[in-house]
Amino acid sequence: MWVKALDMILEKMKSSGFNFSHVRAFSGAGQQHGSVYWKEGASQILKNLSPDLPLHQLLKACFSVSDSPVWMDSSTTTQCLSLEKAVGGAQHLANITGSRACERFTGNQIAKIYSQNPEVYAQTERISVVSSFAASLFLSAYAPIDYCDGSGMNLLQIRDKIWSTACLNACAPGLEEKLGPVVLSSSVLGSVSPYYIQRYGFSPDCKVVAFTGDNPASLAGMKLEEGDIAISLGTSDTLFLWIKEPTPALEGHIFCNPVDSQAYMALLCFKNGSLIRERIRDDCASGSWDEFSKALKCTVVGNNGNLGFYFDVIEITPEAVGIHRFNRDNNKVPDFPKEVEIRALIEGQFMAKRIHAEKLGYKIMPRTRIVATGGASYNKEILQVLSDVFSAPVYTIDTANSACLGCAYRAIHGLVAETSVSLVDVVKLAPEPRLVVTPTAGSDQLYEPLLKRYAELEQKVLYSPNSSILAKLQEKEKSKTSSRN
Repeated sequence: MWVKALDMILEKMKSSGFNFSHVRAFSGAGQQHGSVYWKEGASQILKNLSPDLPLHQLLKACFSVSDSPVWMDSSTTTQCLSLEKAVGGAQHLANITGSRACERFTGNQIAKIYSQNPEVYAQTERISVVSSFAASLFLSAYAPIDYCDGSGMNLLQIRDKIWSTACLNACAPGLEEKLGPVVLSSSVLGSVSPYYIQRYGFSPDCKVVAFTGDNPASLAGMKLEEGDIAISLGTSDTLFLWIKEPTPALEGHIFCNPVDSQAYMALLCFKNGSLIRERIRDDCASGSWDEFSKALKCTVVGNNGNLGFYFDVIEITPEAVGIHRFNRDNNKVPDFPKEVEIRALIEGQFMAKRIHAEKLGYKIMPRTRIVATGGASYNKEILQVLSDVFSAPVYTIDTANSACLGCAYRAIHGLVAETSVSLVDVVKLAPEPRLVVTPTAGSDQLYEPLLKRYAELEQKVLYSPNSSILAKLQEKEKSKTSSRN
């Protein structure tokens, strides 16, 4: 399907008159964590592609696994537990690879294929992630995995930027040979293959820059710099953070940075995003975003000490569930006035994001910018709370597809990266994010004790033995065990 999609895109561009000979370089992005399994002999087929036929016809016999595992697969809990045990526990694995074992991560998916279909694994000569698979199509040869996408596999030592022997051995035998090398994300992998020169008219000098994951590509597309935060306020809320000194934790992920080899990016995902905001809007603001915004404007910064935790579904960061409200004396209360409820929701969501970002090593700097995208980024009052909680200005961007734009930026950067030119220098003439709000005066001093209280309540109250959250989590684990049995 992916190969045929590429055929269709290139044929449409060709029929529209696009001049491929003008392309000096290109890069690309793929869904993170997904994997593609090349059958023995596929490399020879790649080397000898006939420009008279579309790729999907030429490559149809090249894959040992016909249905690629992707990021939505969560069937590898057994393999995750085995990997963590093999390296000394979840935190030790996070210290090595940037993340505790995750069901969707590539190493665990490979381990499942090896354990369930060892003959298929034996017939596989190369395993690509989606991004390196796509780059391989343009090179007509196996492309290496870049550091950044490689750090979303539970297999790469993120500080040394080499495969972890312990992790490889825990997943499958002979895995390093099947994965091939890892490379700098700005590496020029080579020139586009003769197939594309002859079939589409690409220049023989057109360069292929290492492809990477979709989230890292978005970081490049948003032109983030050290200390910056990108936050996507959608169905789930996602934070991208540019950090220098990461501290991997059991929550969130640390990846190598796609545009600065000396830095890292952190990713945090919060499942309770726009859906809980919409529910509270419906319950407390008559379904009106205008009324919701008025409530934020008419309540004071800090909400007079009232704090709330709003998890309609079991949260990822932290793993918790339920609605929990606390007054300024830390006493649990059954409800808040409607305006207070709205501010408690938004303040609570953003305080959780800052607390967990700082756990991963993020530090707010004087030049920190927050770049907001997603549906809620159109609501100025919500962004004002975000700015106040993080004590940083909030910007928005007009680009709908930041991952695609990031690939274009990275392609330009790849041509000059060896001369130590930074991505920032390369794209300095590109449109800048638009400033929307700045922090309210005095909000940093006001939120400092609130953030401490929120973190303490999250740890001491939400996970206390009498907490309904703990009971529900235990019930969830019991259900998981029953399912496995």
